[in-house]
Amino acid sequence: MAASLIMPTSSSSSSSMASSFSSLFSRCSISHKTLLPNDSGSRIYAPNSVKCDMAEPIKYGNGKPIIPIVNERTLPKFLESARLEKSVNRTSPRIKLFSGTANPALSQEIAWYMGLELGKINIKRFADGEVYVQLGESVRGCDVFLLQPTCPPVNENFMELQIVIDACRRASAKNITAVIPYFGYSRADRKTQGRESIAAKLAANLITVAGADRVLACDIHSGQSIGYFDIPVDHVYCEHVILDYLASKTICSDDLVVVSPDVGGVARARAFAKKLSDAPLAIVDKRRQGHNIAEVMNLIGDVKGKVAVMVDDMIDTAGTISKGAALLHQEGAREVYACCTHAVFSPPAIERLSNGLFQEVIVTNTIPVAEKNYFPQLTVLSVANLLGETIWRVHDDSSVSSIFQ
Repeated sequence: MAASLIMPTSSSSSSSMASSFSSLFSRCSISHKTLLPNDSGSRIYAPNSVKCDMAEPIKYGNGKPIIPIVNERTLPKFLESARLEKSVNRTSPRIKLFSGTANPALSQEIAWYMGLELGKINIKRFADGEVYVQLGESVRGCDVFLLQPTCPPVNENFMELQIVIDACRRASAKNITAVIPYFGYSRADRKTQGRESIAAKLAANLITVAGADRVLACDIHSGQSIGYFDIPVDHVYCEHVILDYLASKTICSDDLVVVSPDVGGVARARAFAKKLSDAPLAIVDKRRQGHNIAEVMNLIGDVKGKVAVMVDDMIDTAGTISKGAALLHQEGAREVYACCTHAVFSPPAIERLSNGLFQEVIVTNTIPVAEKNYFPQLTVLSVANLLGETIWRVHDDSSVSSIFQ
């Protein structure tokens, strides 16, 4: 056997879990119009979004990023109203968290937020690449949450997820929730031409057949993919984390324009724009010549002299978003920001993103960003508290949607 991994446990004491826990967005508040002044006296506001000063993004020191550490355990104000209706039980001994090998850092952050320890699990790779999984503790009768994004290497991580689910099912877990921050194969959600597979449906079937009772996923590529599952799916939107970060910037609201990099992302960009000062919307029209190859054709909307915020669910090779940014500069945009939830960053994404087209590239840590992919314009925001709060609510059978209401 080779490449053995035994997940470490957190040092957080379970005794402090009942009395305190870290906030979803530390020291934050919510209002219908969170106002922030800029140098010129104009204001930018983010209606129905959160304002906070938690979870600083990755910063650079001596060329190496500093990973954000959550260091507060106070109740976020925007959750208080929801908790008045139904208190969430955070002292249950029947909840277990297990992490796969795809993103152990995010899993540890989630466990820290929840005041729990990651469950003991032994994951090994045989010499031929086969995956071996053994749980290191009993899960009989427990509510189990498995933390594993199906990020690159997609097939390996996806197969590992299924094997961990199978191990929990055979160990008599009462409920198994697959927490999938990034759901691979979600782009293969329909047939665009003859004799194509719909891999998103197949992936959903495999997770279900493996034994999962529920799925918790972040920003799935298209809404119809949720319907491919025959089990409940809690779909978490990470735009609130990005909106909160953008709201901290001193940009005049009159200078903002939200840009969809393609026609398919218009609904996502429109919802984002409405929450970001009700900013105007622009659309990049492109014609795709092949997979991971895009050609920008036209721009719908006005961006001249504006700060353009490009919004997408993921950045893969960065072909679409970089060509869109080049077009925005040609049309007179003053600055261009790229915002996405999933930083897939397949080559040559880094070269395209770091060539000066973008003022800042803002992503989340649903997918771990390799050190070789760091570049000065990159900002990584943590979704650990968002996922941790959602897990508590799923476990307690409380409303998930009320988090942001």
